[in-house]
Amino acid sequence: MLKVSARAQEMPASAIRKLVPYAEAAEAAGVKVYHLNVGAPDIQSPACATKAVSERCAGMHHLSYTHSAGLKELRTAMVEKYYRKIGLDIDVSQLLVTVGGSEAFAAAMQIAAGPGEEIIVVEPYYTNYQTYAFLNGITLKAVHSDIREGFRVPEISEFERLVSPSTRAVLISNPCNPSGKLFTREEMLAIGDFCRRNDLFLICDEVYREFCYTDEPYFSALEIPGCERNVIIVDSVSKRYNLCGARIGCIISRNEEVMACALKYAQARLCPPVLGQYAAIGALDTPASYFKEVREEYIRRRDCAVDALNAMPGVFSPVPYGAFYTVAELPVDDAGDFAKWLLTDFRRNNETLMITPAASFYKTPGAGRNHARIAYVLEVPQLRRAMELLAEALTEYN
Repeated sequence: MLKVSARAQEMPASAIRKLVPYAEAAEAAGVKVYHLNVGAPDIQSPACATKAVSERCAGMHHLSYTHSAGLKELRTAMVEKYYRKIGLDIDVSQLLVTVGGSEAFAAAMQIAAGPGEEIIVVEPYYTNYQTYAFLNGITLKAVHSDIREGFRVPEISEFERLVSPSTRAVLISNPCNPSGKLFTREEMLAIGDFCRRNDLFLICDEVYREFCYTDEPYFSALEIPGCERNVIIVDSVSKRYNLCGARIGCIISRNEEVMACALKYAQARLCPPVLGQYAAIGALDTPASYFKEVREEYIRRRDCAVDALNAMPGVFSPVPYGAFYTVAELPVDDAGDFAKWLLTDFRRNNETLMITPAASFYKTPGAGRNHARIAYVLEVPQLRRAMELLAEALTEYN
């Protein structure tokens, strides 16, 4: 009998996207759905990015492969126009362009650990870490951070407790998707020291670096002293320049062995998207005023969403200081069932909303069952309306 593989059947569905068919069905029936489920901002991409694509494509007869590591022009520009400008001194040889941040962290995980080995994560964590761990036979072991403590990073003794002869790395996102947690300098130094003492890689997903809402300067894992060979950075142009569809990310490490292995993975997929690379080259000319305006806009959206959530009976959301997500504790038994019900049953003036159940952002059994990730990626008037709908939906559901 013809059957797909057991691994394909066991592959976990995306918690962020598995409810999409229900949203599509609602929209096909004429229902307006407010999408708070995915980090796809509605903010305009910089004009210099789209202009670069059109100019480079004018008169072009074909699209050729680029170097597997990405266009040298792009890699050089990323180092000189971005990383060195924000105080991160890296060499072009220490950066490789990837197909979005997803390929970067998938490669980083495979470089750091093999089948049967372990990576420590701080939960809640980006759900696709679990997907790539599954695909590569890697076990994730979770250090739990609590929503009621603002997702404060636990003491290092909690990390030490999980170390075994099979442990190979620590994986974090800073600022964190899904919680919006911004790791402090002290927390990063402690995690770096732990990795150095235990000969572990530190994979740090810094995709949301530009979205920090404190006066303290962002502290990158690349700045941890003594961890030069331990640190692997994952980054992307997707969020920074609102170029999610360009699918251009990068992997950065000062460890030459890591970069040599990353190139082998890159060669296997030939090259990153050419048009996306053109857009990224153009985006590097984005003026500083763009980031200032975007940051201020996200602070307005965050305050709108978090204030509204905490005003709802039985709902709790800590204030996120990075990214554009918050995790909310809801007065429901199962946020997954509630999120589906919003799309299939709940209607107000032919409107509803879509959220992401957060259980799959946790490794600990039962953790996050009544949590949801809210992406505050809509303009304030739409976001305010979505919050009104959520409040009414919770009242009706209960």
